[in-house]
Amino acid sequence: MALLNGHPADPDALCALALTNYGHFTTLRVDDQHVRGLTRHLERLVRDCRTVFGAELDPGAVRQYVRDAVGDRPGALVVRVTVLDPGLDIGRPAAAHDPHILVTLRPAGALPLPPLRVKTVRYQRDVARVKHTGLFGALHHRRAAQLAGFDDALFVSPEPAPAPLVSEGGTWNAGFIDADGRVVWPEADVLPGVTMALLRELHPHRVAPVPVGQLPTFQAAFATNTAIGVRAIAAVDGLRLATEHPVLAPGGGGVRAPPGPTGGPPPP
Repeated sequence: MALLNGHPADPDALCALALTNYGHFTTLRVDDQHVRGLTRHLERLVRDCRTVFGAELDPGAVRQYVRDAVGDRPGALVVRVTVLDPGLDIGRPAAAHDPHILVTLRPAGALPLPPLRVKTVRYQRDVARVKHTGLFGALHHRRAAQLAGFDDALFVSPEPAPAPLVSEGGTWNAGFIDADGRVVWPEADVLPGVTMALLRELHPHRVAPVPVGQLPTFQAAFATNTAIGVRAIAAVDGLRLATEHPVLAPGGGGVRAPPGPTGGPPPP
């Protein structure tokens, strides 16, 4: 299903997104009509719309369009809200100022997912603090990592940084568990993830540079975003990491303990 401003999407209206890939989005997990971190998702969309289009986005309209798309469907869904301007001219992107709201949905996969094996890549996403639709670089490096026998890529500071520092994955934030059992979030230019923000509210943590050379000092590591929840990282390049750790244990007070629903679609 694809709804544009609450109506079935006209393929012609989506040409600008397909041909220019200029826009931004957020991905929500809906569990039985409720969304974890709904307020944070709406804040992200409003904030990024100012950056990408220089326009104000109506969060109430977003809520209503999500409700229209979800309807009375039970269970778990992944809903993506993409903001685009159908009138975008590739020659004059500065004229794009009429944001439209595209809502698509798909069934959510079962959680937790198996551990990841990741390959470090020197790369920095464009405008890293915006969740934009420009995914080519991230997906290209993911593909290359998979062709090399890994599951995904872990980005580290690009050249000419002498000592590469970990930042994030292509579509997820990375967290590490130090010798004291505390979560360490990389101090880097990364996407401010909604799930990462919720976990920071609930669990002891610190933010610090994470040099690649110091990865062997960590007890465990994980990837996190709305769609995957918390997913253990089993290996970084040739370094093996524990995938069973008290901090990662379901229901054990660690980062796997999910926050409860904090919002939902508006009432009828």
